Amino acid sequence: MNKNDFSKGNIYKHIAAIAVPMTIALLVQMLYNIVDRIYIGHIPNTSSMALTGLGVTFPVITVITAFTNLFAMGGAPLCSIARGKNDPEYAEKIMGCTFFMLCISSAALMLFCYIFMKPMLYTFGAGNESYLYASEYLKIYLIGTPSFMIGTGMNGFINSQGFAKEGMATILIGAVINIILDPIFIFLFKLGISGAAAATIISQLISSVWVVAFLTVGKTILKLKKSNITPNLKIIKRIVSLGMAGFVMQASNGVVQVVCNTTLKSFGGDLYVGIMTVLNSVREVAALPIQGLAHGSQPVLGFNFGAGKFERIKKAVGFITVFGVVYMLFVWLIIFMFPQPIMKVFNSDPNLISKGIPAMHIFFFGFFMMTFQFVGQSVFVGLGQSKQAIFFSMLRKIIIVVPLSLALPYIGGLGVYGVFLAEPVSNFSGAVLCYITMIFTLKKLFKEHKIKHKS
Repeated sequence: MNKNDFSKGNIYKHIAAIAVPMTIALLVQMLYNIVDRIYIGHIPNTSSMALTGLGVTFPVITVITAFTNLFAMGGAPLCSIARGKNDPEYAEKIMGCTFFMLCISSAALMLFCYIFMKPMLYTFGAGNESYLYASEYLKIYLIGTPSFMIGTGMNGFINSQGFAKEGMATILIGAVINIILDPIFIFLFKLGISGAAAATIISQLISSVWVVAFLTVGKTILKLKKSNITPNLKIIKRIVSLGMAGFVMQASNGVVQVVCNTTLKSFGGDLYVGIMTVLNSVREVAALPIQGLAHGSQPVLGFNFGAGKFERIKKAVGFITVFGVVYMLFVWLIIFMFPQPIMKVFNSDPNLISKGIPAMHIFFFGFFMMTFQFVGQSVFVGLGQSKQAIFFSMLRKIIIVVPLSLALPYIGGLGVYGVFLAEPVSNFSGAVLCYITMIFTLKKLFKEHKIKHKS
């Protein structure tokens, strides 16, 4: 258990050693959906409507991701804390229980989505034409739900043990296959949006097989054992309690997507749903490095928390904050200066691009403020502070973005631009409150640690 001891040595190097491969893994993982959007956005004659149909499926995919986070983002940090306390047996029980819950929930979700697909998609902003594309994609995509949830969810246990390169390889294998298969299925076989979905589920299946194989027979410190793949109610309660933050974060994203899609469709039509699909895609790619850095710090934070090394936690938080702000300021400048070529990556419709540029400028205003939200949330999750993590997930999205997305279009004739304006307002208000609370939480934990050791 002394291997990959994050309580010793240079903490910046520990974070970087995990964060860099994890960021690459997150980027590659994102390519599953991003590549689909790029290819679909360039299908001849139907690119804009197909892209809109894909955008309508986002809330469904987001909910599936939310349930993945519920167990993965609860189990992996608890596993790190158990390792920090030198309790490998309990850490393996956490991992096995997480695997069990991912299997059961993925099957239930897949069945539910098939049964209620049509009413869900219309509720999520589909029109009669865009529904045809959305349902065509989703009918195939849902087959890969178990593969996606197991592969993505269990990969966190590879990273949490310090095997970030192997975790990166997990995603890289599937993504490369997806990138290769996408143009073959979409254009060569002329399967269109169905081809994109088929390529995705094949690549996800291969990734999930690799993850399970590595955790069972690979060189990991902890093993996924058959004896531990059982429902342990006490462990499930702990996993869900901590993972609820990741669940709420993703689920709230789904709520925001639904509200934005329906409001944009009402005020501007299907075209603006397509524009929002492009902007969300750009944001996902742009924010990924700081997201990877913040997530990569969680195993290090959790380990040092379990080992009682609070000064090292303080250094880690300062490091990821400074790096994140500098990076996000740079990205904001690039997006502001080159909106048209960035949008052209995802779509070739001149009408969508011309109307999307002013929306992009509004949507990304003050983009660097997202850093404080990412850092605050990662610290809360890494240190097991589930209540704070859940609250601030809810605050920015549900309490701020949703009401603003519904109200701003009616104020001062903003219309569709009111929906895009809700994003920067939430970044400034919600992120600042999250970060300030994180600082006070750390001070409280430091004080409690000192009192405990004095007594």
